[in-house]
Amino acid sequence: MIQKLRDYDFTLIITPLLLTAFGLVMIYSASMVSAVVEGMESTYYLKRQAMWFAIGFIGFIVCSIFPYKHYQKIIKPIVFGIILLLLGVLIFGSVVNNAKSWFRLGPFSLQPAEFAKLALIMYLASVYSKKQSYLDNLSKGVLPPLIMTGIVLGLIVLQPDIGTASIIFLIACSIIFSSGIRFKHLSILIAVGIGLVILAIPYMVTDERLSRFTGAYQPFETPDSDGYQLIQSYLAIGTGGITGVGLGQGVQKLGYLTQAESDFIMATIAEELGFIGVIVVIGLIAIIVLRGIFIARKSDESFGALLAIGISSMVGIQACINLGAISGLLPITGVPLPFISNGGSSLFVLLISMGILNNVAMNVKRREREQS
Repeated sequence: MIQKLRDYDFTLIITPLLLTAFGLVMIYSASMVSAVVEGMESTYYLKRQAMWFAIGFIGFIVCSIFPYKHYQKIIKPIVFGIILLLLGVLIFGSVVNNAKSWFRLGPFSLQPAEFAKLALIMYLASVYSKKQSYLDNLSKGVLPPLIMTGIVLGLIVLQPDIGTASIIFLIACSIIFSSGIRFKHLSILIAVGIGLVILAIPYMVTDERLSRFTGAYQPFETPDSDGYQLIQSYLAIGTGGITGVGLGQGVQKLGYLTQAESDFIMATIAEELGFIGVIVVIGLIAIIVLRGIFIARKSDESFGALLAIGISSMVGIQACINLGAISGLLPITGVPLPFISNGGSSLFVLLISMGILNNVAMNVKRREREQS
């Protein structure tokens, strides 16, 4: 029993749990006033996120124990289930922020696109690990998994949820690149991808999406409309300085900065805990990403390595898009900050992903111990 405990990667246990616990504190700080204004208890958002934390922690433990290699045996029903969920949400889902992305199940809300991230990571890792012997063959080894990836992306774009679709696309790129594909084939895929994006632009461009670019790159030209949210984020970040104004003492969350507990929670952190708080959060997220890459390099079999790459890429890409949005480097797309932002589906998927990554790490440690 003691030997089994030693095989676990405590960095990947402590770091995600620290981030999630810190996220609960910041969600309460950012939402306690807005929740009361909306007619709810000041702890409403805190309690909901704590409930998802408890559920996610159970999933984390189960996935830490469950041998990751078994996912290859059930990958078909996992992918089929995700496709059904993505189709179902287009028919029966609820519209939130102009996107039909959610199932309302009593007090619960589920976002299938979040689960699609992990399902696609498992699928691509499984398929490309089995196709290692003929990855040199573009039509046989590389293209077939991309058809399923395209179906998932298409269903998410139809919601429309461009932010999540972008994350899934970049995750898929990281797995494909890491699978050992030839540079020639990679260049062809990039060229085809660019061409498809160019063809899709006329159908995807709307006034609302154009306003997000205007709000991101010219916020002060429309300070009362498209640029309002980003300007409030700038004010929060600028006010915080090095050490912040103090936990719970922020002003922008008091009706000025919307989504202060979710997509723009880093702006709240910057205001209340300053540059130091921001660096600590980014540092902890970076530890998870780098640890995942380290595990991928240490893994002796391709499925575990690609799983680790996919999961660490998911955390890193999602964090970069969120930070880019609050700082004006990228358009606002509604992407939460991993482990920190309010959002049950996102937190649950992240925690079970950390459990899977820990199981991969455990197998790496066990192999190294047996070889020594």
